[in-house]
Amino acid sequence: MRTAELEPRLGPADRQGALVLGGGQIVRDDGSVVRNDILIEGNGRIAAIGPDLPLPPDANRWDMAGTLISAGFVDMHQHLDKTGVLRFTPNPSGTLQGAREAFAKYARTAGPEDITRRATRTMGRCLSRGTTAIRSHVNVDKDARFNGIEALARLRDEWADRLTLQLVAFMTPHPGQDFDCLTENIDAALAIGDVVGGTPAVSEDPARYIDILFAAAARADKPVDLHLDEHLDPARVHFDAALDCVERYGMQGRTVFSHISVLSAMPRADARRIMDRMIELDVGAVTLPAANLYLQARDHETLPPRGLTRVAELMREGVAVATASDNIQDPFVPTGSGDMLEIARWTLLAGHLMADELADAYRMITSVPARLMGLGGDHGIKVGAWADLVLTDCIDTETLVAGGADRMRVLSRGRLVSETSARLADPEPARVACAP
Repeated sequence: MRTAELEPRLGPADRQGALVLGGGQIVRDDGSVVRNDILIEGNGRIAAIGPDLPLPPDANRWDMAGTLISAGFVDMHQHLDKTGVLRFTPNPSGTLQGAREAFAKYARTAGPEDITRRATRTMGRCLSRGTTAIRSHVNVDKDARFNGIEALARLRDEWADRLTLQLVAFMTPHPGQDFDCLTENIDAALAIGDVVGGTPAVSEDPARYIDILFAAAARADKPVDLHLDEHLDPARVHFDAALDCVERYGMQGRTVFSHISVLSAMPRADARRIMDRMIELDVGAVTLPAANLYLQARDHETLPPRGLTRVAELMREGVAVATASDNIQDPFVPTGSGDMLEIARWTLLAGHLMADELADAYRMITSVPARLMGLGGDHGIKVGAWADLVLTDCIDTETLVAGGADRMRVLSRGRLVSETSARLADPEPARVACAP
């Protein structure tokens, strides 16, 4: 019987000076693989890519023959202010509203130290599993106040040498979150955050609420990432109001709609019209399979819907679609480990992608979210980018997504920050090729 014991190691930098990764199978942005060397300078950036690169003085060389080298994974939708509160925030109904109410109550007493401790643990787990960039939505409202966004802003600075963290000022319109409070605080929240977000479907005046968010984003020159229509009621949609604001405020290419679950409950012709507008205005989408599978459709007595948006159709029609963790071990999602490969698998299965679209699922956790987050030249395996890399014993991205790796090493800014290996109960140790 084969058993595996995973041994993650997450620690400080293990490397100083330049490093050459020699002869690895490098995954390019389009998913194709090419054998090349990678030269990483002491500043943590990729200096050269090519065959048989010379070894600079005082540089180390790791033999990467047979090793798949991927760009770091990107989790562009988390809630680090909520992570790890499951035991303190019961959600007996298992619904989205039940989760909102549970966390709102907890947020009134959650101080900065508590938020920092929980978020630090989750960020460390994510990094050890290959995630080198995270976008986190952070509640700013009468319950949470500025505790979450201020605590996470400090972590954003402290972790800048290991992980890219973007913060969404998530202006939540819970009952009692009146518009005076919203307008008084949104600019201050955006001065701290990198993106503005919100959830129009629970606002008392969704159109006005959406306009306030976009107006603030335009003033601050920052992007928008909305929790848009995270429900399954086709009679209650807000796509056109949001898309009109994208056009009116010139936010093309800088707007993301997350969840958009209701798209799957709309007639195909209506959904297609929305998709066409999203493509025209260069609006990206993020699907959150864990949350939508868990929270949606509990009131359906027969064949409950999956709760996801039209993932496969959006992707095939040309909308930039990423997938992400959303919540990790809280009243919205009681499970989660920060493993983006696991999320990619969930997306393929629950989103009804096909087996020959495993490579597309890989891009949904790498190049697509990197573009939607505006990471630009900092992400990917190219000269000038951060050397945020995942080294595995897989043969290609399809194999990586389908079953994961028996051995994984994570480089962040060119430094070894984590190593995970599987010990197989065989007569002889399994041979893997990604050891330096």
